[in-house]
Amino acid sequence: MNGRVRGEIKKRISNLNIKRKELKTKLKTKIKTRIARIKDSEWDFNRELGRKLIHLLSIVYILLYLIISNYFGHKAGLLALSGLLIVLLEIEYVRIELKAKLPILSYLWKHFKRRSEHQRVGGEVFFILGAIIVYSVFDVRVATTAILMTTFGDLSAALVGKHLHKIWIFEKKRKALEGALAEFFVNLFVGFLFLRTLTNGSIWWLTGLTITGAPIWIAIFAMALIATVVETCVSKIDDNLLIPLFAGFTGHLVLVLLSYSML
Repeated sequence: MNGRVRGEIKKRISNLNIKRKELKTKLKTKIKTRIARIKDSEWDFNRELGRKLIHLLSIVYILLYLIISNYFGHKAGLLALSGLLIVLLEIEYVRIELKAKLPILSYLWKHFKRRSEHQRVGGEVFFILGAIIVYSVFDVRVATTAILMTTFGDLSAALVGKHLHKIWIFEKKRKALEGALAEFFVNLFVGFLFLRTLTNGSIWWLTGLTITGAPIWIAIFAMALIATVVETCVSKIDDNLLIPLFAGFTGHLVLVLLSYSML
């Protein structure tokens, strides 16, 4: 009897030890996950600056489309962007699926990608998808303005809002009023430069360095507002795709309505 009791006690102690180890393991995992989330949500000025400067490469997408479409036509320009998209997807396959090391790119991935992006497709893929869609559907002035608002508006929101934040709009999303205002005014300036009426049937920035044509303020204001609202409100869907789509759609719709009102 005593042997049975001792055996049962040992068995229960063993089970308790196993459960305690399991609880410790789960607790450690939760703590590590929490720490990783905190680190990922922490904002580092130098890292964010590096991320946004890389995003300035989006200007290459614009130049690639405009140059090729000017010499070879609209479809050729879209084909060039689609080819670039394929290249980026292949690079992402190497990074995510094969986990291979690539010169320079691996350094950039390590230092400038957020932890949440390590196992999913990066923002540059969504950005070029947005560029392909807006150049396919919208007026070239609207499409270019929408892409530049995505680039420079997001840059200003991140650097100004998260560096000088005093008034949070969404604290959990790290969205500050200062950043939203900075983005809105930068978007207005981008629209002022690139969204203008045609001069002799031409767009000034495709024909020369002299700014001509009148700013289309209704479309500019609407695009700047929509781009700012989308960037401020959205955190889980990639805004590199959403901003050019929403802002581009808004700007093109305004141009269509203005053209009908002038008939």
